[in-house]
Amino acid sequence: MVSIGNLTVGGTGKTPAACMLAEWALDEKYSVAVLSRGYGGRYKTKTLEVSDGQNIYAGPAEAGDEPYLLARKLPGVPVIISKKRYLAGALAHKKFGINFYILDDGFQHLDLERDLDLVLMDGSDPFGNGHLLPWGPLREPVDQLERADAFIITRAHHGVTGDDLTGFLKKRFPDKPLFLSDHAPERIIFPNKSETYDPEFLRGKPVVAFAGIARPEVFIETLKNLGVELVFFRAFEDHHIFKHNEIHDLINKKERLRANYLLTTEKDWVRMENFAHECPELAYLTIKFIFFSARNKFFRMVKERSGESRKSAFGMRK
Repeated sequence: MVSIGNLTVGGTGKTPAACMLAEWALDEKYSVAVLSRGYGGRYKTKTLEVSDGQNIYAGPAEAGDEPYLLARKLPGVPVIISKKRYLAGALAHKKFGINFYILDDGFQHLDLERDLDLVLMDGSDPFGNGHLLPWGPLREPVDQLERADAFIITRAHHGVTGDDLTGFLKKRFPDKPLFLSDHAPERIIFPNKSETYDPEFLRGKPVVAFAGIARPEVFIETLKNLGVELVFFRAFEDHHIFKHNEIHDLINKKERLRANYLLTTEKDWVRMENFAHECPELAYLTIKFIFFSARNKFFRMVKERSGESRKSAFGMRK
């Protein structure tokens, strides 16, 4: 079992990392499943099979937007959620014979054994103001990073801050592997028109954009780096459930400002698929997880720590 987690609430890019790891494991011929808590989902059962790897059985309202997004992006990978993730894993093991478990957002879920604890940190803002919830974004003190097996700095292109974080981690935890990564724009998808373009398609074009994610400023920066002419942006709270009037207002804003397109994130799109017909120029941006270096070293570490010899090692910590 490989846990992907973080020390702060939201915004480090666990979902792209989980997709990257699951796709690698499939290529390596593992039988893979993602176990998640299903944050924000309204499910009432002890476990919920979001996907069996072939079919999706629960939408974002029931399962939570992130498990649903993972189910959409990972054909061949069951996604199972439970507030007690041991139950999700037990179901995956019994029904699918899983030998490679990805524990989504698992750093604080201490009950389950894991072969590898990966902690993601945003290179531009790793610890916020340094305070614990509710006065800051930290779920637990920074010294708890000692429990991690390896660190992944996401958005590591953010200059001085990322460099400072690298130095801090190497000094404080010198024996733990450290990897640098980024989230790269992948595709622009117009779902109503079934059209897909490279991100460069947006360069120089006027766009109205919106997002309901933990750090909307990151989406803004991504668009500006793509050369988008961002004429208006609206931020919503993380996991926001969009209403018809809100989408209608954004469409009107696009028309008044004579923007070419209305753009959002893929994570937001899964919560508003029903609005696709409202605007043919509505599109979403997908991103992919990439390593800057040491990619082969990372996957060697994963393979060594979660090999075939441990395929039945699913259980609770003693």
